[in-house]
Order: sequence, then structure tokens, then C-alpha cells
Amino acid sequence: MPAALPPSQRAPLTVLTRLYARNRPAIQRVLISLFVAYSIRTSYRVFRPSDTRTPASSSSSGQDAGTGAGAVGGRPGRKPRVQVDALFYSRLATLLPILIPSAHSKEALLLAMHTFFLLLRTLLSLYVAALDGRIVAALVRAHPSAFARNIAKWIAVAVPATYTNSMLTYLQSKLAIAYRTRLTNRVMDLYLGTDAERGDGAFYQLANLDDRTPDADQLITLDIQQFASALAAIYGNTAKPVLDVVLYNAQLARNVGAEGLVLLTVLVQSSAALLRALTPPFGALAALDSQLSGALRTTHARILTSAEEIALLSGTSLEKTKLDRSYYALALHAAHTLRLRAWHAMIEEGVVKWLWGAVGLGVCAIPVFFAGAVGAAGRDLGARTEGFVTNRRLLLSASDAFGRVLYSYKELSELAGYTARVSSLLQTLEDVRAGKFEKRLAATADTALLGQRGRVIESDDVEFRDVPIVSPAGEVLVPRLSFSVRQGQHLLIVGPNGCGKSSTFRILGGLWPVYGGLVRKPPPNQFCYIPQRPYLSLGTLRDQVIYPDGRDEMERKGVTDGQLMDILGYVDLQPIVAREGGWDAARDWSTSLSGGDKQRIAMARLFYHRPRYAILDECTSSVTLDVEKRMFDHVAELGITLLTVSHRPSLWKYHKMILQFDGQGNYIFAELDAERRLALQEEKQTLEAKLEEVPKMRARLEELRAVARDREGYTAEAAS
Repeated sequence: MPAALPPSQRAPLTVLTRLYARNRPAIQRVLISLFVAYSIRTSYRVFRPSDTRTPASSSSSGQDAGTGAGAVGGRPGRKPRVQVDALFYSRLATLLPILIPSAHSKEALLLAMHTFFLLLRTLLSLYVAALDGRIVAALVRAHPSAFARNIAKWIAVAVPATYTNSMLTYLQSKLAIAYRTRLTNRVMDLYLGTDAERGDGAFYQLANLDDRTPDADQLITLDIQQFASALAAIYGNTAKPVLDVVLYNAQLARNVGAEGLVLLTVLVQSSAALLRALTPPFGALAALDSQLSGALRTTHARILTSAEEIALLSGTSLEKTKLDRSYYALALHAAHTLRLRAWHAMIEEGVVKWLWGAVGLGVCAIPVFFAGAVGAAGRDLGARTEGFVTNRRLLLSASDAFGRVLYSYKELSELAGYTARVSSLLQTLEDVRAGKFEKRLAATADTALLGQRGRVIESDDVEFRDVPIVSPAGEVLVPRLSFSVRQGQHLLIVGPNGCGKSSTFRILGGLWPVYGGLVRKPPPNQFCYIPQRPYLSLGTLRDQVIYPDGRDEMERKGVTDGQLMDILGYVDLQPIVAREGGWDAARDWSTSLSGGDKQRIAMARLFYHRPRYAILDECTSSVTLDVEKRMFDHVAELGITLLTVSHRPSLWKYHKMILQFDGQGNYIFAELDAERRLALQEEKQTLEAKLEEVPKMRARLEELRAVARDREGYTAEAAS
């Protein structure tokens, strides 16, 4: 046995002990106050911005000076920074008013209910911890009646406890769905919505004029869902553990004294700092995983879209290589992430479960070994057992809660990744709707021109006045285009590929911005665009003719199926109704109809809508000349003004004006004399045919000359 302390040393120690015991209530209050302040500071440090003054903190809303007001450029494809920093909280603050629009919204009510059940679960946990101690104490004291009574209470508390846990899971899922619905509606309003001030949705510009979001489908379908689920879970995974830490430790302080709590806190915080330093960048990993998944999905979509061309060109081997490359990039990233999660989980469990558990056992033993210090002297074995079990239960709960607080930083980092991608999508959609684009520019791009804007005025006629035709890459196709078309003045547009024919139509249709000059045009509902490869939607055969109208709109217009059949007669397509199974037959029409049938369906669509202007872009290249004549004759009967791109001489007679590009930035706009142009075309073809015969005639002449020389030589030899 250790030797007793000498009286000279025992006296000061006794004095200190008595002095401490006399002032212990005040010391306890001070220690608890320090603990509360430290807990608040620690919680703030867990969730505080990691860096608020880094150069990358400029959000996507703060574009480079060269990308404002419709300029194309900047740094397309740059990765958004993913950290729990001021930028993350700024993005989240921008998204929250969309997710919870008001205090009276359904989402606010769900959040309030979720908060109530989180608090109720904590109170139930405190009650169960105390009840657990009383059950064990009844066993130690051998009191069967107390044991049975406490077991009955245990069974009774199971009803609210299980209901509370189920409601928490249910409300969290409901919150995730509500958040996703709100955010999806907002994104779809920008992506496909239409309003009077901002025009049509940004889906076309997002795909063709901006490089920031090449995987919009991935963002809308998957990333929004992941963001909503992570945000719905993060509230319960942060608020509940923080509340648990405070309440459990407060109860522990009352049971074992604030001294043990302070000691435990020091040890836990030091190991927690180590855990945080060793935590991998899970937010960046989550963002990169979404990006790689989107790239793989896009590659698959491209193959399905161009399946016929790939099959005919025998490109399956190359496409498989591209798919393999995309998949293995995703697989390697997933394997890397799993390895990081595995070792991080091992370290986390070793610290949180085993190290903190060992320290906690020592804290729970304080009332047993230092009964006088904590006011537990004179308690019997049952009381000490009850206190130990209760305190251990509280300690395990507090340790688990604190571990979840630290673990929530990892979840918060993942949420930061989803937030960065969703916020980037919203910001890009807003920019595109406002005419601000970021596009990789051609070497010959005119950046000064891209910062300008022309005027667009609604008018009955079509007029371009000094309008530059600029490609999305910034290449100037035509420096200044001027022409005008009044109703009834059908315009034919010709020229080589890439000269600006389709670009002019895209500006006219409002798809491309006007970088200068003046454009006068009718409202969009007075135009109908018929491309070379028409779009056929999912739906019935009737839907293909009346697109984008539905059956209700058709009936409101007073159009019947019989009138639709008459329309098909003008495009020589009436047999298709019986052949395909009637007007209500539904299938993938883009694959079941031939190219000629698709073009005739598109022309029938034009006859159904009867707009004032029709933009026809090589839309009769797959139909016969007699069907083409019938269709254009009916267009003339309906009084539709045509703006046509075609190289077919058979269409010249239907047009009065011609806009001819030379591919070098120059053009001619003049009246079209169809007969004279046809005559010149025939003469040109005749001369070209004769010129093709010239080499053959020259070769034959040389052969005849050679034969003649041979005969002259033979005659000379015979004469000699």
C-alpha cells in the first residue's frame, strides 16, 4: 500500500479541498458557462466559412468584364469552387428564398414540424437514459415491483419514440420532395418557361450559345434531387446533434460535475481537431462525381441521338472507346472516393467510439470513486449503479451527438458541392435569359462587336438594317446585312454552306442575339419554322400535325379530324392515317416515318397553323417535285409569306425576291426574275456540260493527230 502523506503535506491539501467544496457551486457555474461558450464557439468553427477572402470567392454572377451585356467569352467550363466558405453560404442564401418562399408556405410548416419532432426525440432520449438507470438499479436492489413498473414505462415510451422516429424520416423525405419541386419549377421556368418580358426559355441558348453547362439534363434531373435531399437531411443532422450536445452535457454536468465535463471536452476537442484536419475534401469529390456522371450520360445520349449515322459509318468501335473512357474515369473517381471514405471512417470510429468511450467511462466513474466531491456520498449500491448507467447512457448519446456534429461537416461539404452546381445552373440560366453568354471564341472573333446590342422592333414586315451576322463562336459571317420583305414578297435565300443563311433565320426567330443594327419583325406567333429534318414529338399522329397545340387547343380553334384529313391531302399523305392505325395511334414517329413523310407532316403543320410568315429551310429536299408543287401552290392560296432556303430551281417561280450570299461576307438582295434565272441556269448547265466534253475532245484530237502522223510516216517509208 502507498505510504500516507505526512501531516505537513495533508494540511494544505485538506484546506484546499474544503475551500473547493465550499465554493464548488460557484465554480460549477463558471465552468458550465465556459463550457457553453466553448460549445457555441466550437459549433461556429465547425460550420463557419473556411476562407472568406480567397480570390476565387467571386461567384458566377460576377463575370469578367468581357462577358457582360451579351459578350461571348470569359472562362467557359471553369469549375466552381467547392468549400464550406462565404461563397457557399451566399449561394445557399440565394437558394433558400426559392425553397421556402414565405413563413406561411408548406415548406415552412414542414420545417416547423420537423423541428418539433427533433426536440421531442431529444427529450425522449433524456427520459429513456434516466429510465434505463432505474431499471438496472431495480435489478441490483432486487425490487421486482419497481423493475416491472419501469419495464412498463419502457414499453409505453416506445409508442411516442417510434412514432417520433418515423415522423422524422417521413418529414425529412417530404421536405426533400418539397425543396426539389420548388427548385425544379424555378429552373424549368427559366429553362422552358415563357413570359412577355423575357421571351422564351433559355434551353436553346444554353445548349448553343453558352459553354458553362454542357450537362443541363444531369443538373436538372439528378443534381437538384441530390441537393434537395442533402439540404433536407442537413438540418436534422446539424440542429439535432448540436441540441443533443448541449442538453446531454448539461445533464451530465449536473450528475457528475462540471469538472469531468471540462476534462472530457478538452480531450474530445483535441481529437476532433485532428479528425477535421484529416477529413478529405468530400464536397469537391461529390461535385466531380456529378460532373463525371453527367459526362457519361451525355455520351450515351449522343449515341442514341445519332444511332443511324454511327451504325452506317461503322463507328461503334470508336463510340465504345469514348464510352469506356467516360465510364472508367467515373469508376476510378468512385474507387478513389471509397478509399478515402474507408480510412476516414476507420479513424473516425476509432476516435469517436473507442477513444471517447474510454474517456467517458472514466467520467462516469467520478460519482463512484469521488462521491464526496460530487455530493454523492452515502448512496447505496443501487443508487450508484443507477447513476453510472444513466450517466453512461447520457455520455454515449452525447458522444454520438458530438460525432454527428463533426460528421455533419462532411455532409455540409457534400452539400456545398451540390449547391455549387445547382447555383451555377441557376446563375447561368439567369445570365442566358439576360443575354449574357460565355462561349469559347474563334481566333477571328470580333470581341468589340460582341459587347454591343442592336434593336428589335415588332412590325408587320421583316426588315434587317445594318445587322451583323455573327456565329456563336464570334466569327462575323456578314458584317452588315440589310434587306426588307413585305407581306406577299416571298424571299429566296441561297449561298454556300456556312455563309449565314440559317444564321439569319435564327436571328429572325430570336434564337441568336442581335449584335447591332435594327431588326423589324412580327411577333413569334406569326412565324412557323419548317427545317430540313422536322421535329416530331412524343404523342399521337394528330399531335404531330397540330404541334405545339394539343387536342383541346385544336377543338377551341374549331378544327376537326376531317379538316386535318383535308390538310393531309395537300401533302399527299392521307393514307398514313389508316396505315398507322388512326389519329390516336402513338409511337416514336421520329423513327417510324421516312424522311419524306416527316417533311410532309411538317408542311401539314404549316397549313394547320396558317401563320403570316413561314421559314422553310430545305424542307422539301426529300419529296417529289409533283408533291412539292402541290404544297407550294396551297401555300400561295393561304397567303403565307415565304422565307425559303433552297437550291432547287423548281422553287424559284414561287418567290419574288432573292438574297444571295457569296460566303465571303458579301451578299446581293434584289428582285428575282425566275424565268430569266431559269434560262441562265439552263444555259449555265449547257455550257458546263460542253466544257466537260472539251478534255475528251482534246484527247480524241490528239489521238487522231497521232494516227495521222503514223500514216504519214508509213507512206514516206513506202515511197522511199
